[in-house]
Amino acid sequence: MRSITLMAAATLASAPAVPAAFAEVASGQDDDTSWQKLTSFRVSPDSPHQNDVIRILIHCPTQANHAVVGSTAFPIKGSWRMFREVGVGLGGLGFGKRGVVISRFAPPGEHEVRMKCVQVRADKLTGLRTVKVLSRSAVSLVVRPLRVGQFF
Repeated sequence: MRSITLMAAATLASAPAVPAAFAEVASGQDDDTSWQKLTSFRVSPDSPHQNDVIRILIHCPTQANHAVVGSTAFPIKGSWRMFREVGVGLGGLGFGKRGVVISRFAPPGEHEVRMKCVQVRADKLTGLRTVKVLSRSAVSLVVRPLRVGQFF
């Protein structure tokens, strides 16, 4: 296999210049750490009722140490804020999970759930925090009206 890639590289030397990303693919070498740079998250179930708990599964780039998930489907009783954000701590490989309650006061219908992967650094001397946003993603969520029959 190695001799074939060397021969292919020798034939490519006479061809016009190829971008570095294509050269790796042409030589057959895969980057095993490319999945660590991806941003993705999943909200399940896709269409919960009011007063249900949803599960959020997150993957952020490995440089991120925290994720912020927000939506209009997460308001708290008695709060005047319609958009609520919840924080999710990430492990060493960038994975995190959190259960969030869909409020009984969330209006039924389609809501957007937004996620930001951030890198938070705190200066011990001054106590100042710097927050750097690394990536963003969004998913739609349909909230259905509360039915008493779902609890029986």
